[in-house]
Amino acid sequence: MLHTPLWKRLFIMLVCGVGILYAIPNAFYGRVEQHNDAEKAVLAAGVATPEQTADIAMWPSWAPSGLMNLGLDLRGGAHLLAEVQVDEVYATRMDGMWPDVRDALRDLRDKIGNVRRQPSVPGVLRVTITKPEGMADALAAIKALATPVVSLTGIGQNDIDVAVDGNDITVQLSEAERTATDSRTMQQSLEIIRRRIDEVGTREPTIQRQGTDRILIQVPGIGSASELKALIGTTAKLTFNPVVGRTSDAGADPGPRNLLLPSIDEKGIFYIVEETPVVSGEDLVDSQPAFDQNNRPAVNFRFNPSGGRKFGDYTAENIGSPFAIVLDDEVISAPTIQSHIAGGSGIITGSFTVEESTNLAVLLRAGALPAKMTFLEERTVGPELGQDSIDAGKFAAIVALIAVALFMFASYGLFGLFANIALAINMAMIFGALSIIGGTLTLPGIGGIVLTIGMAVDANVLVYERIREELRVAKTPARAIELGYERALSAIIDANFTTLITAAVLFYFGAGPVRGFAITLAIGIITSVFTAIYVTRLLIEAWFALRKPKTIIV
Repeated sequence: MLHTPLWKRLFIMLVCGVGILYAIPNAFYGRVEQHNDAEKAVLAAGVATPEQTADIAMWPSWAPSGLMNLGLDLRGGAHLLAEVQVDEVYATRMDGMWPDVRDALRDLRDKIGNVRRQPSVPGVLRVTITKPEGMADALAAIKALATPVVSLTGIGQNDIDVAVDGNDITVQLSEAERTATDSRTMQQSLEIIRRRIDEVGTREPTIQRQGTDRILIQVPGIGSASELKALIGTTAKLTFNPVVGRTSDAGADPGPRNLLLPSIDEKGIFYIVEETPVVSGEDLVDSQPAFDQNNRPAVNFRFNPSGGRKFGDYTAENIGSPFAIVLDDEVISAPTIQSHIAGGSGIITGSFTVEESTNLAVLLRAGALPAKMTFLEERTVGPELGQDSIDAGKFAAIVALIAVALFMFASYGLFGLFANIALAINMAMIFGALSIIGGTLTLPGIGGIVLTIGMAVDANVLVYERIREELRVAKTPARAIELGYERALSAIIDANFTTLITAAVLFYFGAGPVRGFAITLAIGIITSVFTAIYVTRLLIEAWFALRKPKTIIV
């Protein structure tokens, strides 16, 4: 009996309707995009400008407003290839370890004499003791500071190597710890870059590691590569350093282990601060724009327990002394400690505008890049090139659609027309699915859609040819149609399942455009099987119930 249960018919129509409904916003891309951007801005600010209100009114609030994202090759944007200077992290680790080494040797002065840090190459901490006979005790004290390497490849190894060089002791990261540090540095850099780019609201950036120390960054919709570099390259490195003195001489010698840094607020004034900070921005857990007691823009910050304890201990021991708040090697404020600051929170004040305080809070919240980056390759893809790709993709898709439609109609007549209707629904469902999942459409993705157009009618060809065979053995039209769908199903599933496996492999092992192709191909396979098996059958059943033909020609 050629009949589909009512619930199944309703389900098929519901799926098709939802797919078409969510595909519609893509036909009005610019208008819907303005609507979405305005809604997001109003939600963040809590108030709407007249322009934003007008943009929101450009699309009905009750209608779906999800869009498929356009990749770099379609939308235009910026492409960067950056190299992370991981060696800088080694030097920072050793600089940060000096206070611990000094404290560990302090109780051994009777045996080892005075302890001084000597100049050395970056990444190596060199310490001199005046009593060489206490070298064994000094080595033991420093080796006690070692901790196990936190990585699968470094199990059973320590994070530092301690050696004797004459009257000096050298401390540096072990090879296992360097490998683990490289991995952590790259992971941290990837996460911070992703946070910074996400904060400005760009859509579907591609941020991925390449090789051991390089990062590929592609951001659709951003103005230029220089704009992207400015966003990523802003280090927002915050430290709290003890103040040694201040001067108006830009060429003054700050002395060993000190830094000469300019003041942002006080023009022509330079502060001499200790190189080793009391607390760094790595201990920050939150920062928010705010206003100080004089109603001027400022930034509230909060430390983690470890940073809060160090900050509290320092302020308790140095009441009446100034300390410098240093941002990117510039002193933004140098207040005098009036009292013990407990609780691990505080406020940064300065000559900020509201926008500057907001941006500073964002950068601090995102964190400082653990190491500098050198940009090896930068490219700006203009939107006009992307439009050319879209136009070419549209043309290819339309030509393919027309050619396939004509072939199906010429080969199967009315049944070919049903297949063409299902093919059009299939295309709408692909765009609807991409909009629902927030997928990115790239130029290879358009290639995947064009390929899907050709593959989509394969299932119909198998079904229709099977119906022809059943008609040749004198089956009634209704029974021939029913058997055609039943007996072609296994071949359709097998053929498309193997293609789906290929798409999964491409997605798992591929990157960037290859993944875009795999996603659209996989979605196209699923929707084409659904439309070819269920939608065409629903159309044929409706036609058959209306006309009740005694014979059919397929």
